[in-house]
Amino acid sequence: MTVRDLSINVPRQRRVLSVLVFAAVLIWIDTTILGIALERIADPRTGLGATPGQLQWAVGSYALLFATALFAAGALGDRYGHRTILVLGLACFGGASIWAAWAGDATGLILARGLMGVGGAMMMPTSMAIIGATFPPERRAGAIAAWSASSGVGVALGPLLGGVLVDHFWWGSVFLVNLPLVAIALIGIASEVPNPKLARKRRPDPIGLLLSTAGLAALAYGLIEAGQDTDWTRWPVWGPIVLGLALLVLFTVFEWRSSEPSFDPRLFRNGRFSAGNVALAALFFAITGQMFYGNFYLQGARGMSALDTGLAFLPGALGVALGSGLGARLAKRHGVGLVSGGGLLVVAAAFLANLWFDVDTPLVWFCAVGLVSGTAMGMTIAPTVAAVIAVLPLDRMGAGSAVNNTVRQVGSVLGISLLGTVLATTYRDRIEPALRDLPPAARDAAAPSAEHTRAVADALHRPDLATRANDAFVAAMHVTAATAALVAFLGAVLLLLAFRAAGRRRHGDGADAGREQQAQPGGEQRQPQPDRERRDVVEAVPLGNRGEAGGDQR
Repeated sequence: MTVRDLSINVPRQRRVLSVLVFAAVLIWIDTTILGIALERIADPRTGLGATPGQLQWAVGSYALLFATALFAAGALGDRYGHRTILVLGLACFGGASIWAAWAGDATGLILARGLMGVGGAMMMPTSMAIIGATFPPERRAGAIAAWSASSGVGVALGPLLGGVLVDHFWWGSVFLVNLPLVAIALIGIASEVPNPKLARKRRPDPIGLLLSTAGLAALAYGLIEAGQDTDWTRWPVWGPIVLGLALLVLFTVFEWRSSEPSFDPRLFRNGRFSAGNVALAALFFAITGQMFYGNFYLQGARGMSALDTGLAFLPGALGVALGSGLGARLAKRHGVGLVSGGGLLVVAAAFLANLWFDVDTPLVWFCAVGLVSGTAMGMTIAPTVAAVIAVLPLDRMGAGSAVNNTVRQVGSVLGISLLGTVLATTYRDRIEPALRDLPPAARDAAAPSAEHTRAVADALHRPDLATRANDAFVAAMHVTAATAALVAFLGAVLLLLAFRAAGRRRHGDGADAGREQQAQPGGEQRQPQPDRERRDVVEAVPLGNRGEAGGDQR
């Protein structure tokens, strides 16, 4: 399937790309800006008094619906025009931002965040499809790289903008920053962006959408519920987990048997494609959990302002941008296994370094570890994304890109669900002895989280209880960081094993053996392609997060 070619001159191509990059920055700002406001939202005095489970859902609902709505958005763009769906996605994102800003309770915030995820999902694959239709092959790789670079800009801007807004206004202001950005993007789209459609329209996949969304939601619900009640034998805990796993298995079987699957599980027959995607899911699993507890560590346990917290996260964001380019260059010489696998090992070591963080650890160490970890993350993500797409035949790259992006979002959903649960349960175990002498009402009010404990300590004029809350949280953070380190380590081992064999290009550059002979999803081997074509394949794959182009670039 291909998008009808559009005859657009070079100056307009640049304007189209500028508009799409601007819209993409909006998505990435919102992935990090909420984290700065979580401490305020959790505080019963300045926010909604949200429990850890509700905060997990506020973060996870965005990633959940973003992941599962990607395929539907791509198919709708094929049928009705990608600009049309892009505009609807921006409108949905803006409307949900207004709802989130003035949400009266945690449930409203969770629902609004989920709707924002749907809007983001409608924006990503349609942007990729428009780039594929607007730019000729010789200019397409550069356009995709520029569009992908927006992720680094948005991730860096999110904490800084969030810090300024939370310090000077209320927590809901972090969502209102989206409104002027949405308005500017809509004006640019209306004046410059074309509306390509697929020459042959894909069929919608409502059954797949329903099964995947329900399965992930049930699994996440069970894991988060476990954090609220540590009794795993209760059916509200294990029941949703079992149901979620069953629905995901059913979804996989349904997609496997479909003639036009929105999520093609047959691609996982390729060992390197499978290993690379699982490793990326492990990385995003760990990253999401770290961002969750890191904000509470800085603002809660250490008492830093929102802006100072955003500045503390800045070295990590800059490291990701630095590592992306560095990793891509090193992988061409030394292979994906050594560079990406080694990078993920460094990420695991950085998580272990969190075990030495305390409430009075010099902040420079937090920033230094963040810079090292961020650089290693960039060095892992960029070459791995390129490699897992490059091992597929040219006519399967669109589907492979969609699967790749979805798997990473699923890793984020599971990361916030499971690591958030580890954080909450460990904290309650550690703080429980300090709450035994409190009246029953005060004990129940203080138990859910460190923020609740500090609020009760303030009301009772018990600074010693606030100190115990900080100590218990730091101990819980150490357990959570160790769990994230273990998952990242396993992902690194998987990458090293899958890409351990390194070949050589005919002209002397290092390359993975999988690039010498690309595997079909069914297991057959393709004939080696000329060096120039293989190089073009890898360079045409964006180094940041990619959405589904719905096959539009084929």
